[in-house]
Amino acid sequence: MARHHVRRAMRGPPDGPARGAGQPAPPGRGAPETPRADAPAVVVVVTGVAGSGKSTVALRLADRLGWAYQDADDFHTPANRARMAGGQPLTDEDRRPWLAAVAAWIDGQLAAREPAVVACSALKRSYRDQLVRGRTGVRLVHLHGSRELIGSRLRARQGHFFPQRLLDSQFADLQEPEPDEQAWVVGIDRPPDAVVSDVVARLAAGAAPPPAVPTEEPRMSREASAEHTASAVHATSGEHATSAKHTASGEQWRLRHGAQTAVVVELGGALRLYEVGGKPLLDGFAAHEPITGGRGQLLAPWPNRVGGGRYRFGGQSLRLPLTEPENGNAIHGLLRWVPWRLLARSEEGVTLGTTLFPQPGYPYRLEVSAEYRLGPEGLETTVIATNTGDAPAPYGVGQHPYLTVGTDAVDTALLTVPARLRLRTDGQGLPTGEEPVDGTAYDFRAARPIGEERLDTAYTGLDRDPAGHCAVRLAHPSGRHGVDVRLIEGVRYVQVYTGDTLAEPGRRRRGVAIEPMSCPADAFRSGTALTVLEPGARHVFRWGLSPWGSW
Repeated sequence: MARHHVRRAMRGPPDGPARGAGQPAPPGRGAPETPRADAPAVVVVVTGVAGSGKSTVALRLADRLGWAYQDADDFHTPANRARMAGGQPLTDEDRRPWLAAVAAWIDGQLAAREPAVVACSALKRSYRDQLVRGRTGVRLVHLHGSRELIGSRLRARQGHFFPQRLLDSQFADLQEPEPDEQAWVVGIDRPPDAVVSDVVARLAAGAAPPPAVPTEEPRMSREASAEHTASAVHATSGEHATSAKHTASGEQWRLRHGAQTAVVVELGGALRLYEVGGKPLLDGFAAHEPITGGRGQLLAPWPNRVGGGRYRFGGQSLRLPLTEPENGNAIHGLLRWVPWRLLARSEEGVTLGTTLFPQPGYPYRLEVSAEYRLGPEGLETTVIATNTGDAPAPYGVGQHPYLTVGTDAVDTALLTVPARLRLRTDGQGLPTGEEPVDGTAYDFRAARPIGEERLDTAYTGLDRDPAGHCAVRLAHPSGRHGVDVRLIEGVRYVQVYTGDTLAEPGRRRRGVAIEPMSCPADAFRSGTALTVLEPGARHVFRWGLSPWGSW
């Protein structure tokens, strides 16, 4: 089952056929982009679980670039193949000689100055370290997808030795790349050529991942650092980020795909703007304006409120700062007002990251990244949190976009919320129980105008499709266009807020906040849907905005 695909002379297993560099690219690809003779060699390692499409992506990437291609599966011993075909997961001991063979092949490519692409599952950090650590010419690309999506791909795949029943063992072994690995994490719910274009853009932006977080504070002023970052983005991506000194929310990263435009900001990693054909779908904020009302902000390590700021976890009594003093609550997490650093950048996407250090009320350390990406289905956001501390940590996450469909007020907009239950709340906005929406003013399972309803309501009991997804829809009164808030992964609740209590009267009821959340308000105290992140564990939270109709 050799799957060697080589554009340059390469060192591979003896049974692998070779194809010379002089052969033409496959039809439709055009001439490959060959590196300069004096350029250092680069080997791209494409990782992911079986069914993530790593072989397809790696092969097409090699075709696009005119580089050598190698599938690491070809280095498995016959005994390993027999184990997997029989449904027996491989052990670390089984994989050790396999990884050594792949690493030796990579070393041969680098020594011969032959750029290449290799597809390799490398599910664990220790496996990737064996292939990447100490090799400055290696770039790590990790293909991320939900279990449901990958399972459906495996069910449709034929003629491959890897059976679908081993998928559970793959996800059990999977350790998503940590921030210090400097991997490019790419979502796979797009066509393979779109994924390839993403990787090519990142390579073209300098053929290097973002630098690791420095161990010491750089010796430059904050303003100089911002100007340096803006210049670096301009030089590497072709898209200038607005200098932080001219904004109220730091750097501004503009994304484009077809008629879509989005802007993400440094302060809190917030989403400031999303437009289609120049028509706004967000009631956001201008670059010179401060962020108010939580607009577009990421809410971690908890969304909504913690009553009194007090909770117990891990045998400790903890107290958070009261950031909603009028109600005596801690609200919307700890990352809204901190700068997020640039991790990766392309025309259609940006990835930001920040470190949540141990502090009063939350003595845990997390690395959090947020990827925003435009594509054919709209704007998708993926937030990944990793516990890099040495103790379990409580965790929840949400985001706070205000949507508009072009009406002056939300009253005439049509709302659809496919949820059977809503949370009752007390005067402090804290849940007191669940109740069915059937027969109440909170039932929006069928589209209807919001009217005079004052909503600040969390919904659950979401009606999902077979893939586990659902969407909250806001539509123009004509019903001819609107936007769907897609709840994709890690979303169990959605808050709908019509903005009646905003501090700025002119902003009230101008947009509808539709907030995906992994857990409800007060989860730190109630434990409802709370995620407990063990040391080294990760949580993935994905949602999207999909415009539809004629804008």
